[in-house]
Formats: sequence, structure tokens, C-alpha cells
Amino acid sequence: MDLELAALAGQAASTVVNGMATTGWEQVQRAVGELWRRAQPGGADGVVGDLNHVRDEVLAARRSRNGGAEEALVSEWQLRLRRLLADHPELVPATEQLINEVRAAGRPKDFRAHHITMEAHASDNGQITMAGHDVNITRRR
Repeated sequence: MDLELAALAGQAASTVVNGMATTGWEQVQRAVGELWRRAQPGGADGVVGDLNHVRDEVLAARRSRNGGAEEALVSEWQLRLRRLLADHPELVPATEQLINEVRAAGRPKDFRAHHITMEAHASDNGQITMAGHDVNITRRR
């Protein structure tokens, strides 16, 4: 169960941090605040306040293309969420709901993977097309 909680916490952390940079960031605050209120009512306001700082940090990291800073924020929130879920396993369904709500609140194009590594080698007249999202290719002859 610990591995499952860690995986869920990781997914939730990534969703929360990504969501902070989307149009649905207020939904992130509300959803995380509600999750914390269910477990630690007295600490929820502090967590919501922390999210304001996280949003500023995520936006700055994205502006400067600093993936390492964003990864650090995901790791920080993964630890916080893992601890919360370890102490309150009854919150697993609510955490899964949080993930779904936050993803629905942000535009799909706002969510991005933390790591995309692509490598290709072409020889002779070979052509390579690689993309992390939609691609339209039109060849004119």
C-alpha cells in the first residue's frame, strides 16, 4: 500500500504543480484546501497560503525554462501529500477526485510532462519528425 500511496501522491503533486500554472489555479487552491481541511482543519489555511507562493515559483520557473525548479516543487508536494495520505488513508478517494477536478479545470494544453527525452538518428535521405503534442505535416511537390 505504501508504494500505491507514493504513486498517488506523486501523481497528485504533479497535477497540483502543473495546475498552478493554468487558468484553473484557483480550483487547485480550493481542492487542496478542502483535502487538508478534511484531515487537518487547523492547517488548511497555511497550506492554501503556501500554494500562492508555489504558483509564483512555478510561473517563474516556466518563464525561465527552469525545469529543475519545477521538479523540486513537485517533489516537495509529493512528500507533503504522501505524509498526509499515510496519516489519513481514508483520503485516497478524495485525492483521486482532486486529480480529476484539477485536470478538468485547466485547459489540456496547459498540462505538460516533466520530462520528455527524444533522440533520433537519420542517415542518407531519412526524415524524422518528433513532437510532444499535435503535428500537422503538409508536403508540397
